[in-house]
Amino acid sequence: MSQVQNLLASIYAFFGVFGDRFRAMAKWQRYSAIALGIIALYLLPYWPDVPVLGQIVNTPGSQFETVLNDQVVIFVLIALGLNVVVGIAGLLDLGYVGFYAVGAYVTAILTSAHGNLPWLLSLPIAVAVSMLFGVLLGTPTLRLRGDYLAIVTLGFGEIIRLTAKNMDWLGASRGISNIKKPPSILGLKFGVLDAKPYFYLGLTLILIVVFILHRLEHSRVGRAWVAIREDEDAAELMGVNTFKFKLWAFTIGAGVGGLAGVHYAGKVGFINPDNFPLQLSILFLAAVVLGGSGNMYGAILGGILVAYMPERLRNFADKRVFVFGVVLVLMMVFRPEGILPKRVGNEHKKRKAKSPAGEVAQ
Repeated sequence: MSQVQNLLASIYAFFGVFGDRFRAMAKWQRYSAIALGIIALYLLPYWPDVPVLGQIVNTPGSQFETVLNDQVVIFVLIALGLNVVVGIAGLLDLGYVGFYAVGAYVTAILTSAHGNLPWLLSLPIAVAVSMLFGVLLGTPTLRLRGDYLAIVTLGFGEIIRLTAKNMDWLGASRGISNIKKPPSILGLKFGVLDAKPYFYLGLTLILIVVFILHRLEHSRVGRAWVAIREDEDAAELMGVNTFKFKLWAFTIGAGVGGLAGVHYAGKVGFINPDNFPLQLSILFLAAVVLGGSGNMYGAILGGILVAYMPERLRNFADKRVFVFGVVLVLMMVFRPEGILPKRVGNEHKKRKAKSPAGEVAQ
């Protein structure tokens, strides 16, 4: 037991030292390292072709680029959005799959069932509708806290699925087919067999979301979210409009979840209510908690692990889910704060050095 704890502590210490050294670099060195990392990410579909590395990362029984797009990209996008709600703002959401479903269904309706819009035009509309659902759900419920809020959000996810299953206008249990695909861009053709273009599109969406969320997290809005998470009553006494900022977190998280749904619908071309079960919400939450709740890069790592590891463990056949579950349980026992938890001390020092004294989010 102690050996496992020491191993996890060593991994965390490695990432901590790496992060400190990265922040100590000159600006041009940091930007160069980021550029190289992004290039390496865009070359991910070709990693299995590299000797030795290919044997480590390849997914037996599944096409690697398909796993990257259909599993990893979706889980990373959703983990980023859910981390805003659960990790940064501290709001327990067990029905996040509902926003994912809203984004996918709006895209399906606009491009196939009741409209003929191109996929690219449906994307901002679907994200906006998902955010609207976040406002509609959050306005009456965000005055609740803890378990009560979790139960309400859990009901929301099931309401969306059951509504889609019983309403003919939404395709009922038959679902909606012939959903339009993204347009060809820069020589990339979005067809059926080749998953690489979808991965490049999904990775671009992830990078855009990371940039926006990074800016938000280090703004007054992000500081207000952290204050609410740590002590909502104290934050309100200090002048933070807690309801407004909680609603902001819920809305932004809903928008990112809807974006993941748009990407998913455009790739598969067919959706039905069974694509959005309650179990997905639990896995989404597990990704955030496993990676490190409150740390955006921890959420990314958690999303990658939860999506990728079951496919990598296909050699275990029917036992792969059991093995993956055991690994998750062991992580929660020996590393309950996640693989890459938020380093609160360093964040406090950076904010103290950069922020003017007495600044309060309004």
